[in-house]
Amino acid sequence: MSLTALALNATLKSSGGEPSSTDRMLRLIEASMKPMGVETTILRLADYNIKSGVLSDEGEGDEWPKIRQMVLDADILILGTPIWMGQPSSVAKRALERMDAFLSETDDQGRMVSYGRVAAVAVVGNEDGVHHVSAELYQALSDVGFTIPANAVAYWVGEAMNSTNFSDLEKIPEKVTSTVGMLARNTVHLAKLLKDNQYPGEK
Repeated sequence: MSLTALALNATLKSSGGEPSSTDRMLRLIEASMKPMGVETTILRLADYNIKSGVLSDEGEGDEWPKIRQMVLDADILILGTPIWMGQPSSVAKRALERMDAFLSETDDQGRMVSYGRVAAVAVVGNEDGVHHVSAELYQALSDVGFTIPANAVAYWVGEAMNSTNFSDLEKIPEKVTSTVGMLARNTVHLAKLLKDNQYPGEK
């Protein structure tokens, strides 16, 4: 069974500038899922005009609608964020706010349009807060209809108040590699189960 994944990079940096540590983590997840038959698209949200709001389309110039369609076309969503002030990035929060629309967008059996899709999380930073950040993202993604597998977060946190970023590392720590592998295995496994056996509806 072939699967598709969409990885949303919620770095504050637009493409073409400094290296993104979040992108490096998402690339590791992409490489780990590829042998399992998953084709992954990585999107840097800061490159798009995503208007504030909680609707699927906030009007002229809003580029969220095409991203939304990519989210719904994928079997797996991976949301990657850096830690800023102990929180997910503002870019990650905006994407989640826009997915709030899924709460009222249902199919003919009363299921949210996001049902049957699996979500995982990637977090990087050189300050504390990874468990808080992943908990926030887990809850929000579950609220808007995604299913969270076991151990569905891959992360790296450097020494607090240090200038070393994940993108600066010459070698990926073995613990990060093993955690990425576990995320990939569990996420792909659950995505296959849900693709074959969707949640029951109201009818």
